[in-house]
Amino acid sequence: MTNFHELGLTKQIVDTVTELGYENPTPIQQQAIPLLLQGRDLIGLAQTGTGKTAAFGLPLIERLIVENIRPDNRTTRSLILAPTRELVNQIATNLKGFIKKSPLRINMVVGGVSINRQQQLLERGTDILVATPGRLLDLVNRRALSLTTVRFLVLDEADQMLDLGFVHDLRKIAKMVPKRRQTMLFSATMPKAIAELAGEYLVDPVKVEVTPPGKAADKVEQVVHFVAGKGDKTELLRKSLNDNPDGRAIVFMRTKHTAEKLMKHLDNIGFSVASIHGNKSQGQRDRALKGFRDGEIKTLIATDVAARGIDIPAVSHVYNYDLPEVPDAYVHRIGRTARAGREGMAVAFCAPDETMLLRDIEKLMGIEITTASGERPEAMNRPVRGNGNANSRGGNKARGGAGNGGRGNGGQRANGGGNAGAGGREDRGPRRERPARKPFFAEGAAEAPRSQADNDLSAVSDFRPAKPRGEGRPARTEQPRGEQRRSAPKGDAGSVAKAGQRTNRDHASHGAHEPEKQRKAHNAGPNAGATSDQPKGAQNRHAPPAEKRSENRGPVRFGGGENRGGQNGENRGSGFQGRKRSRG
Repeated sequence: MTNFHELGLTKQIVDTVTELGYENPTPIQQQAIPLLLQGRDLIGLAQTGTGKTAAFGLPLIERLIVENIRPDNRTTRSLILAPTRELVNQIATNLKGFIKKSPLRINMVVGGVSINRQQQLLERGTDILVATPGRLLDLVNRRALSLTTVRFLVLDEADQMLDLGFVHDLRKIAKMVPKRRQTMLFSATMPKAIAELAGEYLVDPVKVEVTPPGKAADKVEQVVHFVAGKGDKTELLRKSLNDNPDGRAIVFMRTKHTAEKLMKHLDNIGFSVASIHGNKSQGQRDRALKGFRDGEIKTLIATDVAARGIDIPAVSHVYNYDLPEVPDAYVHRIGRTARAGREGMAVAFCAPDETMLLRDIEKLMGIEITTASGERPEAMNRPVRGNGNANSRGGNKARGGAGNGGRGNGGQRANGGGNAGAGGREDRGPRRERPARKPFFAEGAAEAPRSQADNDLSAVSDFRPAKPRGEGRPARTEQPRGEQRRSAPKGDAGSVAKAGQRTNRDHASHGAHEPEKQRKAHNAGPNAGATSDQPKGAQNRHAPPAEKRSENRGPVRFGGGENRGGQNGENRGSGFQGRKRSRG
């Protein structure tokens, strides 16, 4: 099949596609379009920049036109989900070009803009809705949209949606759409989670794979510079940008803070630069992309939020200032260049602490990236030992053969250089005899010292070091209440004060509600005279110590003048609350 008409599309759509400049279908389009026109569920795997949007967009438009059904208010006939706002904008823009001569209506909903305006657009119903999962659920919760009439569901860049934590939102959306639907899943990589997702949402799907997962576009030239630190990265970037004044470049950073910092630095030294990351508003992101697309801005500093969804064929260079933590993200980053059959350049900067990240990237892609400057670490030239897991952050990290000191991070933590594991087990000396361990509590011997726990979290600023054993609140020395009563002789106020130093907090909260005689028994001192319920000289366990009662005058109970305390108006205790009254 060499043209779109042979794929089964109608003459109306073929004419529209031809006017847009598309003459021959790409491999993913050749395989996917006929199957989707038959109504089959499909899993499409292809690297970025190969025409996946047209692969699901053209058959979707074809089937909607054939059905010729007007959507009800606040409903949609088809739903396309994408992980980022930029990707949603790109998909919607491309689809609007395909439906120029049809009555179909396309809307998009993303976060960062007014939700009220989006509600108004959805009021009359829509044929194709392109959305991010979060904003879509917001509109459903507001009852501004119903998904009960969705006939076609498309998950684009499904692997990134899982990476960004949208798996729970996808499960919620899957329960809202009808079970009788056609589902299409497209992705550039095929991790295990994607296979599980396909098993949940697709029914008897057919798999279309035009290139192996993790393979970059054929016309991308890749090089790597081995540097000593961030300063060398910035200097190499500045020199490369000066050497290519007519090109357009995207520089990928790992964090939003470093992206903004590098943008300001390049702007201060005279480069035409803008930044795009999660801290930017939707308006700022749109203006930056428009300026970059129009050529007003030559360099765009971005995080992985822009690794997908930027379809600008004029991008000539992609710089990986920081290598990504996930190897798959590298494939998507360099996929921003060499689009639409053009050539491109992918440049990576590798610091000593990023060598294992580069090793994982090379293992995923099955190539060794050409070294442009610096010296490739010797550890990267040796085969990986173990199970060969590509996602391991140090496949040579354990015991031998790697020369990185058993740490798996480029040999930075090795003791004695890179020879800690180079010889393997055979080159080790004889094993030292370990002395017999003595019991901790042997008779006649001191307790053996306890070794401190080897806890890495104690060295991290976000965690407080655990307190050593034995430290903390001292043990209480006072006796139990019953022991005080048994040990102290009756009428001896001094023994009561020494035994517990207690205040009468026990009855501070309910003393005012006790009968008068009982209050007198509780509040009178040991020498205050006996009542009918308490013999003279009996000890009051709620009375304050004798030494402290004579120091200052405490608050007075509400009730009457006879409640002033003992015989001489002593303080009744520091536990009661109330107003102070003057004598007389």
